[in-house]
Amino acid sequence: MSGPTAEPVTLDNCDREPIHTPGSIQPHGALLAFDRLGRLVSMSANANELLGLTLSLGRPLRPSDLGDDADIARLVQQGIAGIGAAESLPESSEALLQGQVFDVVVHSQGTLCLCEFEQRDDGAHGLASFAQTAYRAMDKLKRQSSIARLLDVAVAEVRAMTGFDRVMAYRFRHDDSGDIVAEACRGDLEPYVGRRYPASDIPAQARRLYVLNTLRLIADVHYAPVALIAAPGHAEPLDLSHSVLRSVSPIHIEYLTNMGVGASMSVSIVVGGRLWGMLACHHMGPLRVPYALRMACDVVAQLIAASVQSLAAREREAVMARAAMLRADIAAQIAQGHEAVDVLAREAPALCESLACDALVVSLDGRVRCHGPVDERWAAAIVGWLQLKGQTLVHESRADALPAAVGGERPCGALGLRFDAPGAGWVVALRREQIETIRWGGRPEKVMAHGPLGPRLTPRGSFAEWRETVRGTAVPWSEVELESATLLLDAVSRAHADRVLELDRLRSQLWAVLGHDLRDPLHSLSMASVALDREQRAGGRLSSVIRNSTNRMQRLLRDLQDITRIQNGLGLAIEAEDVDLAALLAEVLADQQTVHADMAVAADLPASLAARVDPLRYLQMVANLLSNARHHGQGLIRLELVAHDGQAVLTVRNPAPPIPGELLDGLFDPFKRTSLRNARNPGSMGLGLYIVDQVARAHGGSIRYAPGEGEVAFVLTVPLSGPDAAG
Repeated sequence: MSGPTAEPVTLDNCDREPIHTPGSIQPHGALLAFDRLGRLVSMSANANELLGLTLSLGRPLRPSDLGDDADIARLVQQGIAGIGAAESLPESSEALLQGQVFDVVVHSQGTLCLCEFEQRDDGAHGLASFAQTAYRAMDKLKRQSSIARLLDVAVAEVRAMTGFDRVMAYRFRHDDSGDIVAEACRGDLEPYVGRRYPASDIPAQARRLYVLNTLRLIADVHYAPVALIAAPGHAEPLDLSHSVLRSVSPIHIEYLTNMGVGASMSVSIVVGGRLWGMLACHHMGPLRVPYALRMACDVVAQLIAASVQSLAAREREAVMARAAMLRADIAAQIAQGHEAVDVLAREAPALCESLACDALVVSLDGRVRCHGPVDERWAAAIVGWLQLKGQTLVHESRADALPAAVGGERPCGALGLRFDAPGAGWVVALRREQIETIRWGGRPEKVMAHGPLGPRLTPRGSFAEWRETVRGTAVPWSEVELESATLLLDAVSRAHADRVLELDRLRSQLWAVLGHDLRDPLHSLSMASVALDREQRAGGRLSSVIRNSTNRMQRLLRDLQDITRIQNGLGLAIEAEDVDLAALLAEVLADQQTVHADMAVAADLPASLAARVDPLRYLQMVANLLSNARHHGQGLIRLELVAHDGQAVLTVRNPAPPIPGELLDGLFDPFKRTSLRNARNPGSMGLGLYIVDQVARAHGGSIRYAPGEGEVAFVLTVPLSGPDAAG
């Protein structure tokens, strides 16, 4: 506090307590403050007595005023000359005054030069021995390969260097609460490692000061503060932000007293300008640590910070490298013609690993695909909720911020990435609830009490372990995860936008091809009708021309209608019924061979095989597969129909070279560049396999490519019905 006129610390202002201008120092030293002209404008009340000097406030400093030690006088004069410099680092030396050794620390603070004299204990370590101990400690720290091991070594070495009864390593969380993650302590003390302390234990202004001045010593918790007195005209409180003797808030003294601590030292671990952690040292009685030894502890903390930054950067690089490979793969698949929703759903396991999530939802144009433990109805609800947000990236870690559960449990963390605004295209990473039992170092709530200065917030009186179970939250999304997600969003958005533009171009090309291909059979039909009128005896050949042209037109129109429904999200109309597939196949083979007399087919069919299908749609799939085999094969087409694992399995084989690997990924995609103007099949738009895939899916079945030795095979499955389904 800054004196009797200071505002009392109350419930309303405890976070605004001016701890950097307390108006007093700790009594194991003295403080002098000089202005630019070398005048003594402030001093601690004990300065002349402790130092054996006769200094007067307001008078310019003379070399003889600081005794016979010329080095100290020169150090102070250098400090005065450096007032206002861009960088004013503390300078230190050793002085002998009245037979007592002092550590002298000089630094500039604003428009003043502060000179602090700190008494050194008679039993302090020799500097040579201490330097050797510090060097060994730092050498050990440099060789650690993990943050956990680094902190374990740090607390042990700092305790060995300083002699504190307990040295703890704090690591702060995203919410500024802190966990004790490493500890070295006297054997008879209760261990604190694993406990958490709330953010309120370190008010905001104290955090700022810990970053500004990274080391603070309280040599005796029960000290009586020494007031600072000022020269006339210099009543403004002295800023002691960088002071080594700065007096401490009475609230913090009470906090330490409640813990049974007699002396305390804290060393900040600052990473990237943020208070990442802290080495907290406690002693059960008073303890003075020499300035040089404290500076070595500060260097240890800086070495820890550098190591943490290096280890974190290495880990980030590894994570980002893996994520970059996945992004590139996803973007390449979309660029090759695959739909973004299909690619993202297919890569869902890898995306879950990359984003450290438990489930994934992908949506586009009303289609929602789920991977992992997530209710499909809730998945549709969160897509709608995200769409209303109007943002491209949304992340939450609390269950009560997300849509209500539809049934059963719901995720508690969500990270939504919108890659297509008009089509509600989202990738949503989901995290389960993290049920966490927190081991608090005492109940985290502070208590209001009435004292001499009225109602005020008191520190906790008990630090016994208190456990709390936290529910309804998920692990928060880290900065690295959000950065990776942003890059993923950018890659998918760009690839999807390029794919949409390419589809528009291909559709235009398709309409041109369609117009040309329909014009040819119409022209043939027109010419055939004229020839029939002129020459009836040519009717047999012309009937074949008419039939083939009509079939080509029907196939083109049917494929066009189907793909229009699929692309518009309407799906295929399926009217399933129990059908004997063996009889249906025999019928379609007879029809096909009548139309295509040159087609050689060998069929291996059972006597009967019941399945629940739309017979016309099933005939459409078989006709497309036969057409594909006829146009791309080189000989006998073989069909085989069997029942296996509740499925009717139809295999269509024909002799042909294997399909090139670069074409396999897009084999069942529409608008393939390789399909338009195919010389082997000039009447096709390349939609056959795509439509077979969509019709099979609509039946709950599938189509897959099965390469063989010197042949190409496609395997079509649909569910069986009746007694065959159980077999």
